[in-house]
Amino acid sequence: MWQDVRALNSTANALIALVVIALLGSGVWWISQRPMFDLRTVYVQHMYGMNLKHVNKLTLTQGMLGKVKGNFFTTDLEQVRGAFEQVPWVRRATVRREWPDQLVVEVEEHEALGTWGEDGRLLSVKGDIFTANLAEADEDHELPAFDGPKGSEKEVLARFIDLRTWFAPVSLIPSALNLSSRYAWTVQFSNGMEVALGREQDATTLKTRADRLVGIYPQLSSLLKDGIATVDMRYQNGLALSAHGLQVPNDITKPVKAVTQKTKTTSSTNRNRQ
Repeated sequence: MWQDVRALNSTANALIALVVIALLGSGVWWISQRPMFDLRTVYVQHMYGMNLKHVNKLTLTQGMLGKVKGNFFTTDLEQVRGAFEQVPWVRRATVRREWPDQLVVEVEEHEALGTWGEDGRLLSVKGDIFTANLAEADEDHELPAFDGPKGSEKEVLARFIDLRTWFAPVSLIPSALNLSSRYAWTVQFSNGMEVALGREQDATTLKTRADRLVGIYPQLSSLLKDGIATVDMRYQNGLALSAHGLQVPNDITKPVKAVTQKTKTTSSTNRNRQ
């Protein structure tokens, strides 16, 4: 080997290259640790350029500066992003470095649509469940109440949007929607009326039942001045209802047949409930 000049030169060049790389790496590491690269600012802004409603920039920035580890070069951006996404009202965040000592964080806020369940959680307009201050959510608008089995959030949201459209012709506004563990739907409206729509046997079941109620609701509301308490639409061709002071004239006994008449009266047509 010692007589092989070419091999000796190759070995020497390789050693020199390793030394140079080590020196360069040490130099870069030394420079990266200089105080000038310490993170001094975390700038927070809305992901889509809008004003932040619930996330306070100053409070968030001050709270996060102490939690960010490392400097401009060594900070783990994924860890920072995860920390921001743990903050109430933050749906998601992106983080990037900005030379020489700043992090820019863009956040998307949750937009609360209503409450979910009985434990103080919220449902967003995108079907996400999150935890935040209910008082802050109430500031935007009155919150409908939602509930359903785990994992049904987006299904409940989609059905709520459908119900608002279906009942708009008679000015009924859904204020609560429940999907039971047996996947039966119950909706309550802002006038206090509660409607059992039952389970979806096919893609048109709920729409058909909603249309039947919309068709007869003007007659019912004109007769029942004190309001309708409950309506059961789980019948093939009719409905059952309870209300105070129900008066059923002879001219509509075909669509609505009174079976009892007390303080709380139940009326129905077809008794084949589904």
